[in-house]
Amino acid sequence: MPNANARRLRQTMTDAERRLWAALRGRRLGGWKFRRQHPVDPYILDFACLECLTGIEADGGQHADPDHDRRRSLWLAQQGWRIVRFWNNDILLDG
Repeated sequence: MPNANARRLRQTMTDAERRLWAALRGRRLGGWKFRRQHPVDPYILDFACLECLTGIEADGGQHADPDHDRRRSLWLAQQGWRIVRFWNNDILLDG
C-alpha cells in the first residue's frame, strides 16, 4: 500500500532527508513545489516536483544494489521523470 508506506517514510525521515527537505520545502528551490515521499507506483520518490517531473533522491546504505537503482531510474525516466541523486554523506557534509 504505497500511501501508507509514504506516510510512514515521511514520519521516519533520515537526517539527510530532513536537511534536504529544509532546502526544498516552501518553494525554496527556484520556486518549485516539492512533495516528500511521493508515490509513483510502484515506487516512492524521496522528493518530487510534479510541475517539472523531477525526483530528488537521498541515497544511503540502503542503496547497496546499483542494479535495482538503475532499473528504478530507467522505469521512472520512461514515465517522464528526471531523477537527481545525492549521497547522504554529501548532503550532511556539504549541507
